Amino acid sequence: MSVSNKITANAKTNKAPGKWTLLLLALVFPISTLLIWQYLGDYGLISDLLFPTPYTIGITFMNLAKSGFLWEHVSISLWRVLTGFLIGGSLGFLFGIAVGLFRRTERLLDPTIQMIRMIPSLAIVPLFVLWFGIGELSKTLIIAEATFFQLYINTFLGIRNVNNKLFEVTYVLGYSRFKQIIHLVLPAALPNILLGVRISFGISWLGLVVAELIASTSGIGYMMSDARQFADTPVVFVGIILLGILGLTADSLIRLLQQKLLRWQATINR
Repeated sequence: MSVSNKITANAKTNKAPGKWTLLLLALVFPISTLLIWQYLGDYGLISDLLFPTPYTIGITFMNLAKSGFLWEHVSISLWRVLTGFLIGGSLGFLFGIAVGLFRRTERLLDPTIQMIRMIPSLAIVPLFVLWFGIGELSKTLIIAEATFFQLYINTFLGIRNVNNKLFEVTYVLGYSRFKQIIHLVLPAALPNILLGVRISFGISWLGLVVAELIASTSGIGYMMSDARQFADTPVVFVGIILLGILGLTADSLIRLLQQKLLRWQATINR
């Protein structure tokens, strides 16, 4: 047998597992955890108050869903996240472009932005409540503040990492500054920008929980806070699971967008 035939035979023998196999393997751990959790709860080995069983949490979810109470809070939280992300992400993107393109703008703005970035969101919340009250504006701004910095940093780094040789090509072709930005800078920085979008949207859910737990009368965070006061632990778990599902769904949609927009980018198959 020739060397090439041996390589082909080995490749077939060491074929990578299929999608369904990988999915089943990924489900082994969470399903095992739920079964063990249910077993410990049924036999009284863990506290029902602190750790209600998955069955109890599922029944609570169904009851909340049937009443319409749950979807009302979910829709309000989704609207807050999307609004805050659009405001904070848009500003982060625009400031990232301005600071990334111009050294003078970087010297003027970046030190202040980096200083504000180091201040925890929880430290700013009381000020936002004092300035804007406990209405929708303060919640939206808390989420916007949380999402601003990651998109700003990733846009800035994406622009600064553009190959200088590409700029030389655009000079030869006679591109104006505007055409450089549209046809060179933004496409080259797109991987970093989309990474910033993905991270920022994830952080927006953290900002949502902070806003709704501290000063709110509606939303998933408020539902969890209200349930905690009455020791209704299953509702708290429903809120946690919902936040996880919504966050994972949003992240998956952004990943699909990345794959479509970055088809030109060389990838390494592992």
